[in-house]
Amino acid sequence: MTRHQGDPAFRVLAEHQVTEFITDAPLHNEEGDKGTSKTISRAPTVLEDGFLYVDFEDGDMRNPVNFSPTRKWAITINACVFTSTVAAAISSYTMGYSSMIRDLNCTLFQATLGFSVYTIGFALVPLVTSSFSEEFGRFPFYIVSSFMIVLTEVMIALAPNIQTVIVARTLGGCFGSTGATLVAGSIADIWLPHQRGLPMSLFALAALASSGLGPMVAGWIEANPSLQWRWIQWIHAIVSGVCSISMLFILKETRSTIILARIAHQVRKNTGDGRYRARSEVDKPCLMSMVATSCTRSLSHFVWGVLFFLLDSVSSEFKNIYGFGVGETGSVFVTIAIGSFLGYLTNIYGERLYKKYVHRKGPEARLYIACVASIIFPIGMLILAWTARADIPWIVPMIGLTLFMTSAFVLYQVVFIYLADCYGPYASSALAGQSMCRNILATVFPLYTSRMNDVLTYKWAGTVFALIAAIMIPIPYIFFFYGSRMRKCSPVSRKILEIEAEQQNSDSEKS
Repeated sequence: MTRHQGDPAFRVLAEHQVTEFITDAPLHNEEGDKGTSKTISRAPTVLEDGFLYVDFEDGDMRNPVNFSPTRKWAITINACVFTSTVAAAISSYTMGYSSMIRDLNCTLFQATLGFSVYTIGFALVPLVTSSFSEEFGRFPFYIVSSFMIVLTEVMIALAPNIQTVIVARTLGGCFGSTGATLVAGSIADIWLPHQRGLPMSLFALAALASSGLGPMVAGWIEANPSLQWRWIQWIHAIVSGVCSISMLFILKETRSTIILARIAHQVRKNTGDGRYRARSEVDKPCLMSMVATSCTRSLSHFVWGVLFFLLDSVSSEFKNIYGFGVGETGSVFVTIAIGSFLGYLTNIYGERLYKKYVHRKGPEARLYIACVASIIFPIGMLILAWTARADIPWIVPMIGLTLFMTSAFVLYQVVFIYLADCYGPYASSALAGQSMCRNILATVFPLYTSRMNDVLTYKWAGTVFALIAAIMIPIPYIFFFYGSRMRKCSPVSRKILEIEAEQQNSDSEKS
């Protein structure tokens, strides 16, 4: 049987005996009048169990993996910009605490609650929406999420009380998570495994660097008495609005099973032959099982939780110890952007290691640099915790924060691309489960940040997290040495990897 070039997922879901293979079956209405008939195209069609299964032709440009490099990069960059706006909205909120507490007559805990509830949406909503996107398409979720994000930011900017802020932040987290979580799935849709390194690194850079750039800019907005917290939100709304409009023109559906289902539907409509089907229409995976499966995969939860702990505590730490003003405190977050960029450069080297050893190690070849990063991660935290003292220059703890962020970026990005390699077109569901656990920690950590720092001091609070991180050092090593055995428990993962390996070998032979 001729190898199909379509989405590997639908091939995994159907393993029936093929009874007849029809090449280049006509997929258009030959009986319609000349003025109204609509030609669909010609495509390979398999007669199987009474159905005519529609597939992509070799080189069919409707197949997302065959999109031109220009279109692939346009989709990738636009989706990453959306991710960056969401990441900046999460972290920059903390810089407006002072003026918000004054204007809305609320407590610090209530303001912090507005920071934490954003991540509740990130934790829970993608478990459902990511699976639905793989069932009904990604494009509608992108558009609805992006425009709703704008509305929630306007709602915060106009909020008359803290309760409105908390509700709007919760809704913003729900819609922001829906869009941001889909990006990894979209990248897996259009890029083959050996091509995903750079796009995934760009995605991770957008998510983490913006977490630092957002507070850096917001700090100086807060420092301006005529702007402060409301204008932090207005600027987010403006930027998000521009991004939303651009998505309407740049993004398109990247889920190949959805595209084939639409083609098959149009063929049935035009020909009147109900036998035409996409495989995904007949052999649909159980939606609830996809949701349940997505809840079981996690790796980088602790890293994300510590990042949110630092986002909430760094401001007060440098303000209290070094006497920084709100603008200077915001500038401290530039270390997060610098660390993310260094992590991005590190992952470029990691991509070289992957290409060198992938034939021997498989997806676990992604984990070489993660093993090193897991050691640097607690070291950076210890430097930050033990050097943030008045008698030590402020640049020293900032170096520790940069090391922490570099290693955090590497771990964050490796998890995303590793799951994308293992689960291919179902990456969004896999990453939704991973997202749930890490964002639950991100919700909880900031709520006791102030109390923990007051009781233990900045030094010992940071040390506690560094020790926990040290205990977790073996995790990437376990996946590195035993990951291939663990993945044998997942038939979908195994078969997707086999099919994509065939596609990669075929592409290599053609070139």
